[in-house]
Amino acid sequence: MTSTIVRAVCPHDCPDTCALHVTVKDGIAADVKGDPEHPTTAGVLCTKVSRYTERTYHKDRLLFPQKRVGKKGEGKFERISWDEALDTIASRLKTIAAKDPEAILPYSYAGTMGLLQSDSMPHRFFNKLGASFLDRTICASAGGAGYKYTIGAKVGTDTEHAQDAKLILIWGGNPIASNLHLWMRVQEAKRKGARLIAIDPYRSLTAEKCHQHIALLPGTDGALALGIMHVLIAEDLLDHDYIAQYTLGFEQLKQRALEWPPERVAETCGITVAEVTGLAREYGATAKRGEPVMIRTNYGLQRVRGGGMAVRNIACLPALVGAWRHAAGGVQLSVSESFPKNLQALQRPDLLPAGKYPRTINMSTIGNDLLRESSPEFGPQIQALIVYNSNPVAVAPESGVVAQGFAREDLFTVVLEHFQTDTADYADILLPATTQLEHTDIHGAYGHLYMMANNPAIAPLGESKPNTEIFRLIAQRMGFTDPCFFETDDEIAAQAFKTSDERAVHFDWSSLKKTGWAKLKLPDAPFAHGNFPTPSGKCEFYSARMQQDGLDPLPAYIPPYESVASNPSLAQRYPLAMISPPARNFLNTSFVNVQSLRDTEGEPHLDMHPVDAAARGIAQGDQVRIFNDRGSFVAVVRVTEKARAGLVVGLSIWWKKFASDFKNVNEVTSQQLTDMGRAPTFYDVLVQVEKQAQ
Repeated sequence: MTSTIVRAVCPHDCPDTCALHVTVKDGIAADVKGDPEHPTTAGVLCTKVSRYTERTYHKDRLLFPQKRVGKKGEGKFERISWDEALDTIASRLKTIAAKDPEAILPYSYAGTMGLLQSDSMPHRFFNKLGASFLDRTICASAGGAGYKYTIGAKVGTDTEHAQDAKLILIWGGNPIASNLHLWMRVQEAKRKGARLIAIDPYRSLTAEKCHQHIALLPGTDGALALGIMHVLIAEDLLDHDYIAQYTLGFEQLKQRALEWPPERVAETCGITVAEVTGLAREYGATAKRGEPVMIRTNYGLQRVRGGGMAVRNIACLPALVGAWRHAAGGVQLSVSESFPKNLQALQRPDLLPAGKYPRTINMSTIGNDLLRESSPEFGPQIQALIVYNSNPVAVAPESGVVAQGFAREDLFTVVLEHFQTDTADYADILLPATTQLEHTDIHGAYGHLYMMANNPAIAPLGESKPNTEIFRLIAQRMGFTDPCFFETDDEIAAQAFKTSDERAVHFDWSSLKKTGWAKLKLPDAPFAHGNFPTPSGKCEFYSARMQQDGLDPLPAYIPPYESVASNPSLAQRYPLAMISPPARNFLNTSFVNVQSLRDTEGEPHLDMHPVDAAARGIAQGDQVRIFNDRGSFVAVVRVTEKARAGLVVGLSIWWKKFASDFKNVNEVTSQQLTDMGRAPTFYDVLVQVEKQAQ
């Protein structure tokens, strides 16, 4: 028996982007482990990816093309050949495109983060076709917008220095579940004497292991950041030299922050005055002593109406205290824009029809948009949908409306998938895609600074094909003859990063495939001496760009759409706030069908505070109905003080077909969008909960 180790990369939507060693024995992937030499991965994988072979060789893998033979949503298919599948797709797309190619829409997100399988051949195809653009907003665009207005780009603290911080604020995230390798370094910092503070409405696994947990109301993070600014300014816990040299708009910020005394902040956030002042003083005093203070903020807090502004407010804090002077200081939301990706070469926007810029459809409002008729304002009705790297029937907000849109008999839907997901059940043509162990790819990351190479470890199972190959084949059936549609995956990967950029000047694809990973060339403390990638080169407390975009140019508080304080009439009927953070054993909807992980997760649960449960006659283990005007779903209650009073928490995201009522939490979420970035408001939700009749 021959055995080899293949260098690979975890493709999933996680900041850690782990380097993998895949052990292959006689053509079979026998084991997947973390690369012990990769500084971020350090030989450790999460509970999900450590079972990657179980997912790849799953008995329910889609291995052959299929066409629908039942009603949409029933999930009834029969096997067909690739030729029949490709001919059907090309014929339908040609007919629709002849009238208006903007009636065709791609729908994808981060089912794989690889630049080849997500960002190359598919984009080339849809650009050449002249299809509608998809605004990929569903996860990170609100926080990204707020952060970029302030810092200039999605860049920040290097994870590899986190163990040297003396105070770490984990704000709106649960790294034990979704950023494990940062958590390992945070634990090292803790052992070295660092203090950890979690800011989160829910007492997550991470919050339980921090020295302090501040359980603010959902959607009030922006107010808390303003309160911290108030105390820092009022008590002169500032780095005046850093502010003078490397920031813009401090005097205007000062006036705004002084409008937010701790008493007002405490009332808004549902916490105590002592929590506000104590947090601010600890943050300012630690920095004043010349010790590194780090904020790891994640995307949970930006899934509310004012989410973009909240992230902007938090991003101002390190510059006020000079935290950027230290490699272990500052803030990290995402470092994805540290990578000089060559998107022009990957996506080929030059293929767009001359003088024609297609309309943009927001993926977060796909439910409403699929049900829209043609109009001068909207454009043509969506007639064809090609879904890859996503499961919108399960993950998009207001799921009942999304399912109605997908159920349209006149909508031609193609789905590229590994499994028969909730979305796949609505496909007209279902195509089998390869997993990460079966194709080539190249990766950046958003939680560390390594370029990564994924080598295929095994041959594609059945008749599955990489996304790149599927779109090559459709392009050929469409008659596209541009040379870029004949480039191999290796040829595309070699163009992925700009070697003229000093950050990736050493990039060489053939070498990267052998080594597996290579770090970008960046300073340890990126903004120790300013040089922010903003128009001014400074951290912009005052943003002229925001004013030009019709936004408040200063940090502000934007209350939720749905809360007891901001919408009391709605709260009379639906008095409980609800959030739906990730379950530890799932990653969005990936891994939900892996039996061992689903067994560990159990069944859909709702965490509920004892006071709220008692008021409704609900006890531990009861099945309950969670509902509002948009819809309902059922779950089993866990009565726990992990959920603060007035809040219920449904760890997510379950496939609908694995729930007893064939629904999930997104039945009650909203298609309303955030203040900036046009992102969804998944955690801006009011509901009522009632015990299910037996």
